[in-house]
Amino acid sequence: MTSDLAEQLRAVSLRVTRPRLAVLAALRDHPHVDTDTVIALVRADLPTVSHQAVYDVLRALTDARLVRRIEPAGATARYETRVADNHHHVVCRSCGAIADVDCAAGHSPCLSASDDHGFVIDEAEVVYWGTCPDCSEGKS
Repeated sequence: MTSDLAEQLRAVSLRVTRPRLAVLAALRDHPHVDTDTVIALVRADLPTVSHQAVYDVLRALTDARLVRRIEPAGATARYETRVADNHHHVVCRSCGAIADVDCAAGHSPCLSASDDHGFVIDEAEVVYWGTCPDCSEGKS
């Protein structure tokens, strides 16, 4: 598994470092987590890693498009490694849980805007809001 992560880094011309591998592994195993959670997960393997190092790694991985930063309105930024498609998210209004949602039909239909105003569109961001099953049960 670590060799797969190392290959991902090399494929985008990033040096393979322990912090980068640890951040990628944390996000692979725990999608949609915030920076504080990433730091805690990384520190489980690398106890001396600094906050700044994790921030720098997240920025580098995001810039290299190995990681996607999502920031639903009013929520803390979260990170995920699912970057190869144009998927969306559903967010719980109560607890903030986030789950992936594939495009409704066909190959990225949401990339066909009714009026693109001359833009070359390469990504669409849709956020569905609601109440997750755990929070729904608590309201019953």
